[in-house]
Order: sequence, then C-alpha cells, then structure tokens
Amino acid sequence: MANHEESKSLLSNDAELKDEKKSTKLNSNAGESPAAIGHATYGWTVNGLPALGQGSVVGEPIDRAHWDSSLCACLGRNDHFCSSDLEVCILGSVAPCVLYGSNVERLGSSPGTFTNHCLPYSCLYMLGEILFGGNCVAPWFSYPTRSAIRRRFNLEGSCEALSRSCGCCGSVIEDEVQREQCESACDFATHVFCHPCALCQEGREIRRRLPHPGFNAQPVLVMLPPGEQNMGRS
Repeated sequence: MANHEESKSLLSNDAELKDEKKSTKLNSNAGESPAAIGHATYGWTVNGLPALGQGSVVGEPIDRAHWDSSLCACLGRNDHFCSSDLEVCILGSVAPCVLYGSNVERLGSSPGTFTNHCLPYSCLYMLGEILFGGNCVAPWFSYPTRSAIRRRFNLEGSCEALSRSCGCCGSVIEDEVQREQCESACDFATHVFCHPCALCQEGREIRRRLPHPGFNAQPVLVMLPPGEQNMGRS
C-alpha cells in the first residue's frame, strides 16, 4: 500500500511539472511577436499593411509599384483621364501654385485646405522670381510632397529605378534607412531641376489614385410626398 501511494504521488508530481512547463512556454510565447514565433520577419508599409521579409513561410515581399506615367509624359495617356492630364499640364506650366495646392489638398483628403498650401507656394514663387529670376525657391518647399506620395502608394524611387535598370546604387539600397535618404535626395533633385514636370507627374498620379475630397459622393435621403388620397362618398 505504501509503495502504491508513493507511485501515485510521483505521478501527480510529474503531471504538475508538465503543466508548469506548458504554462511557462505559453507565457513566454505570449510576449513574443507573431514574426518571432513564425520565424518570419515583417516589415510595414506606410498604409499599415504587413510586408513579409525573406525567409517567410507565408509569402514573398511586396514589390514597389511603378509610377502611372513617366516624368516627361506631360500630356499623360490616352484614357478616360486624358482631359484631366491636359489640365494638369496647363496648370503645371502656367500656374504651378494652383497645381501644388490641389495636389496637397487631394493627398491629405481634407477639403478646404487648398489656400493654406497655395499661398505659401505663391509667396516663395514670387520671391524666387524677384531675387533670382526663376522659380528656384519653391522646389525647396514642395519636394516633401513627392516623398509623401511615394511612401503612401509604395512607389519605386529613382535610386531603385537606377538599380533595376543599370545596377548602380545597389549598395545604398540594401539598407532601408540609407535607401530612404537617397530617395529623398532624388526627390529634391527632381523638383529642383524638373520642377514643372515633377508637379505634373504627381498631379497625374494623385488624380488616378484618389478622388478629390470636395467631390466625394455623399448619401442623400430622399423623401417622397404621399400620394393623393380621395375621400369616398358614403
């Protein structure tokens, strides 16, 4: 009887030890991220969507998209946005302040902010024309919009395009922080040397991807009057 009781106590102690090990393992895994548990590294895009890194058991990394039109395609493409592309081209050539304000307003999805962006650009535009005889001050103010468009839609930058086409800038693109610094510098150079074309390309890209915040369709409640009622004779 004593041996039987001792064996029962030993079995119960073993079961308790197993339960404790399982609980400690679950607690340790609860503090880990899903990426560490699945042995996969996750990166996050600007839209909050997970992009799986190398060695993932779920999928491959999300490739960056290309711009809808090239930098020099001032007249756009022959599709249902053709008239809009012509408008963008005219505004970028004649009134870049209007195009810049429209781009930022549409990108921010907040109607009524057009003046807040158009006026600072206009002041810098006139300052550059008066002091230097050209629009060379406003690009310093407007180039972050290009970077914001590229990050929001996960678009390919100039460094990545050069690396894909001719193989240069490969050592810079390997590091994410250095890659973003290189892309921001390329965005700045694009606005300084090809400012009207950069504004037009950004305008075409935004108009194809985002509706204007002031023209979003809002639900309308329609109330129909009751029909005519005839009182019957008794």
